[in-house]
Amino acid sequence: MSKHATPEEIEAALLALLEERGPGKTIGPGDVAQAIGGNQPDGWGPLMQPVRKVAVRLMKEGRIIILRKGRPVDPDDFRGTYRLARPAGPES
Repeated sequence: MSKHATPEEIEAALLALLEERGPGKTIGPGDVAQAIGGNQPDGWGPLMQPVRKVAVRLMKEGRIIILRKGRPVDPDDFRGTYRLARPAGPES
């Protein structure tokens, strides 16, 4: 796939991976980048910042949670390693 994925492609991959993992499970931003860019660092590496931007937007929309050390972060101010999860809620 392309190193220049659109935000829509990143969002679709991110949400699909979370759906695959199931309730209560998390994914890393690298999982999303590799799903789009492949296993080679030159393929997925450039996607890490775009994945973060999409994750921040989705958290602000209430569609996912960004976790650091198991706790939700401020989407406008977090650093370091983070995980992505679905918000807890009633399963339909």
